[in-house]
Formats: sequence, C-alpha cells, structure tokens
Amino acid sequence: MDYAEGEVLYFNKPYTWTSFKLVGRVRWILSKALKKKKLKVGHAGTLDPLATGVLIVCTGKATKQIESFQYQTKEYNATLRLGATTPSFDLEHEIDAFFPYEHITKEMIESVLPQFLGEIMQVPPTFSAVKINGKRAYKYARQGEDVEIAPKKLVIDEIELIKFEPPLLDLRIVCSKGTYIRALARDIGTALNSGAHLVKLERTRIGDITLDKCISIEDFEKQFEKEITNKI
Repeated sequence: MDYAEGEVLYFNKPYTWTSFKLVGRVRWILSKALKKKKLKVGHAGTLDPLATGVLIVCTGKATKQIESFQYQTKEYNATLRLGATTPSFDLEHEIDAFFPYEHITKEMIESVLPQFLGEIMQVPPTFSAVKINGKRAYKYARQGEDVEIAPKKLVIDEIELIKFEPPLLDLRIVCSKGTYIRALARDIGTALNSGAHLVKLERTRIGDITLDKCISIEDFEKQFEKEITNKI
C-alpha cells in the first residue's frame, strides 16, 4: 500500500477519542514510519468523542474522496435513556432534568417512531460544531450564551426499535449526512412526553463500509510497523 500517494483506511474509532485525535495518531504513525515530515490525512464524517464505530480516514491524494464519503448513507446503533436530559443530549454533561417515563410502552414507542422517518427538519444540539455568525455553537454554549440554531433538513431512511427495557431504549437508525443522533434522542423523548439522552452510540456503516471491515488504531500501528520492517 502506498500511504504517501493515497489510501483509504477504515477504522473503528475508540470510545472517548475525537475524530481529530484518531487522524492525528494515523498521521503520526505514518510520518514516523515513512520518515516524512508532511503527510496529508483527513477523515470523512465526524463522530462525537463518546461514539464508536466506522470512521473513514484518507491519506495523500485519496483525501479528494472525503466529500463523496461524507454524503453516503450512515447506519447507527443507539441506546437512549428515557426520563432524563443533559445539556449536550449525551453523557458528556451531567443530567440537568428528570421526567416521568413509566407511562411509556413498547407500543407507544412504535407509534411515535414513524414521525421521524423521511425528510425532516432537525435543530442541531447547542453543543455542536454548527457555525453561528462564524463561531461554533459549542463555544457559545460553553460560555453560557443562548443562541438560536436554525433547523436543518435531513433524511432518516430507517428507524427500528431493537429493544426496550425501561428506561433504556435501543434503536437502529439509517440516515443522511448531517443527522445528529443526540438531537434525535432529544426529539424522541419529547414525542414520548418525557425526556431522553444518548448513552451509547455506534456507527455500524458508511455506504458499503461496515464495522467488520474496520480495524483498531492499535492493530493498524502493529500491522504497519511489521509491513515497514519487512521492506527494510
């Protein structure tokens, strides 16, 4: 493989790592092994730090393919906790409010989910990278400033109830670029006359790239060093 010229790599992003950190680690490994000071590396489709799963990383001239990967359909497995919300709609922040959830049944969930199918308008989370007047929304949020975020159009192709063990709710979601699963958790909680936040998220697919085709950053480092050693 010619990493300097350009390759497309599939990683299972580790829990708590930012997508930027994974890209930085790949760049460091390759630069060190290839003895290059500069190497172009980028990713297609950001994953939140507390999410895991498929992250496509491109090197060299393959970075030109990033935009095409970003527009491909994505699939997720998500676990929501009903009856409580957080400012970021995930576990990055502490619970800020509790709501009743005892009234929620499996039948109720199945009757509510179809309203999120197809083309919908979604308001991104305040703690997100959406730009408002040239500034990231999360920067306003961290400063305690209230800002109005315009809703964005997106498409949810499939949303399936996998398991419901109150207060936890497992879903499989197939959606378009720009979908915030955290915001979907918020909206599902509201639709159920309760509150909800994301406690687990795994991206299982981008286009035709599934999780079983991905490697860990640790395995990549071992595999690459072995490859380089064999060439010497």
